[in-house]
Order: sequence, then C-alpha cells, then structure tokens
Amino acid sequence: MPIYEYECQACQKITEARQGISDAPLTTCGDCGGQLCKIISQSSFRLKGGGWYADGYSSSCSSAKCPAAAGSSSASSPTPAAPPCAGTCGC
Repeated sequence: MPIYEYECQACQKITEARQGISDAPLTTCGDCGGQLCKIISQSSFRLKGGGWYADGYSSSCSSAKCPAAAGSSSASSPTPAAPPCAGTCGC
C-alpha cells in the first residue's frame, strides 16, 4: 500500500498517510483542521548501478563501455583474437 504525503495549508505540517490507490485523498488536517494538499515526494524505489535500464540494452561487447570492444576487431586478422577482458564481461 503506498504512502502519500499531505501538507496543511494553514500550519504547514506534513502528514503521511498509508492509503490505497482508489482511496479518497485526505482533505482536513488532524491538528488544526486546515485544508490538506497532496504533495509529490521522492520515491523510495531507485535504480542504482549499471544494467539494462541504464541504456536500454544488456551489457555486451558491442557496447562502447565494454573494454573488449575497444580494440578487439582487426581488419588484417581473419580469425578473431581472444578479447582483452578474457570473457569476464559476458561477450
């Protein structure tokens, strides 16, 4: 169940309320009886680090971020050389 924050227009007190999405928003302050306004606060859900969401793709050697992609292709060599990352990046 999400937690919503409301700010009183009279006393500026911020109140948290655990409500369902379909529940009606709170309208009166429990302390002074003033009008409450729903405020937007930072979500507790955060994506940290690298991953598919960072650039829309999984990490692979075709990416510019992969150290093996930076110099492993050579036009003079018909057989592919071992990547400099020794396969640690998943290529």
